[in-house]
Amino acid sequence: MNDIIKAMEERRSIRKFKPDMPEKSDLDRIVEAGLYAANGRGLQGAIVIAVTDKKLRDKLSDDNRKIGGWEEGFDPFYGAPAILVVLGSRDCSTGIYDGSLVMGNLMLAAHSLGLGSIWIHRAKEEFELPEYKKLLTDLGIEGNWEGIGHCAVGYIDGEPPKAAARKDGRAYWIE
Repeated sequence: MNDIIKAMEERRSIRKFKPDMPEKSDLDRIVEAGLYAANGRGLQGAIVIAVTDKKLRDKLSDDNRKIGGWEEGFDPFYGAPAILVVLGSRDCSTGIYDGSLVMGNLMLAAHSLGLGSIWIHRAKEEFELPEYKKLLTDLGIEGNWEGIGHCAVGYIDGEPPKAAARKDGRAYWIE
C-alpha cells in the first residue's frame, strides 16, 4: 500500500501523551510539512506558532479549558508537551481552509515520525483575547489572524487507538 495513504488510514487522534518533549528537529520537520499544505491561489494564508515553552503551553491549556467550560485541572491538550497553533489570515479569502489543510499535514507528519497528535479547537476564541493579540505583536507577527486550531504533539502514552469502521453511504459517484 502507498505510504501516504497508509498514514492517512492509520493516523488517529491521541488523548494520552508522555511528558517528554519531542526532538526539536522532529518538530521542525512537522511544522515544515504543515507549511507545505495546499493553499488557495498560492497565497499561503496560514502560519504556525510552535509552543514548547511549558509556561505558555500551560497557559494556553488553562485558557482553552475555561473557554471549553471544563473543570479546573482538566488538560484539553491531554498532556502533550508541544502545541502547534495554526492561524489563518482574515485578509485571505481561503485562510480558514488553508489553516485546516496545514492542520491535516501537521498531524500526518507527526504520525509519520512516530509521534501522536490531536486537533484541539478553541484557538479562534483564544486569539480574540487581548493577551493573545499582544503575543502576536510581541512575536512581530503583523496582520489580521484568526485561530484555526492547536495541533497537540508528543509521544504516545500507551497503544494508539484503532480506526473505527467507516460508515457506509458517504461517497457518491456520478458516472
